[in-house]
Amino acid sequence: MIRDSPAIEVHNITKRFGKLVAVNNVNFSVAKGEIFGFLGPNGAGKTTTIRMLTGILIPDAGRVIIEGIDMEKDPIRAKMKMGIIPEIGNVYVDLTTRQNLLLSGRFYGLSKSTIEKRSEEMLSALGLSERSDDPVRTCSKGMKQRISIACAIIHEPCVLLLDEPTEGLDVQSRRLIIDTISKMNDKGSTIFLTTHNIEEANRLCKKVCIINKGKIVAINTPERLKNTFDKTQSIEVAFNKHVNSELLASTFISKIDICGDKVHLYTNDPDRTVKHVVSLAEKNGLRILSMTTCGPSLEEAFIKLTGGKK
Repeated sequence: MIRDSPAIEVHNITKRFGKLVAVNNVNFSVAKGEIFGFLGPNGAGKTTTIRMLTGILIPDAGRVIIEGIDMEKDPIRAKMKMGIIPEIGNVYVDLTTRQNLLLSGRFYGLSKSTIEKRSEEMLSALGLSERSDDPVRTCSKGMKQRISIACAIIHEPCVLLLDEPTEGLDVQSRRLIIDTISKMNDKGSTIFLTTHNIEEANRLCKKVCIINKGKIVAINTPERLKNTFDKTQSIEVAFNKHVNSELLASTFISKIDICGDKVHLYTNDPDRTVKHVVSLAEKNGLRILSMTTCGPSLEEAFIKLTGGKK
């Protein structure tokens, strides 16, 4: 059985800036139809990597293959396969929202009727219809990012690359963008998502790649990464009034964190811990407002892989 080639292939890419090795012999591949998360702390090499994937930078060594096309040998054809959403929007602020979409469609060689049809679909789906004839410079940051996404997907690309697409956005814009990413993936697009939002990656991605100091330190599914380091579970509980951590302490609870109005109890025995919490609440006249059992977190795995401190 012949398997489809990957949507993205990265072979031993390296990029230096003077003495700084920003990306050091990086290898990975992204399967067609996959949502692939690319995580790392500031300065880890994420943006440099995505700039090489999109042809903005040429690797000092190694190759980038997009849908079977070598980016360095045939950059125009490779880029026609992609939609690119940078961290900072790149739409034309003196044009209207609609004009930006029409121009993007022409760049990708779409027919006039196709551009008009897809423009209307994008404007409606991303909540931009009412501002379609307003200059982009009059739009909010969230709206500009939605316009940027509309321009990037008007040609229904095989591969969609997003660099921190929801950074600093309001809840409504973030949700619209996440919904759009999911819909594009449902239609068959491969998604390459660079993000600082670990919960976002955990929720969306089939596979996660973590880069640190220019090198890949882990590639796996979110669940396998979470279970690699820590089998400890936690119980998150909220009471009707403040509770001192000393009251909840027990030999089978390894750590207690109080975060706002919630208490996190870390344990290898969640059953005993839940019963312990319920018993203490009854004895001390406390009312349990909520209680949730949580498994190991992707955040914990990320911190341990990148040498950070929580």
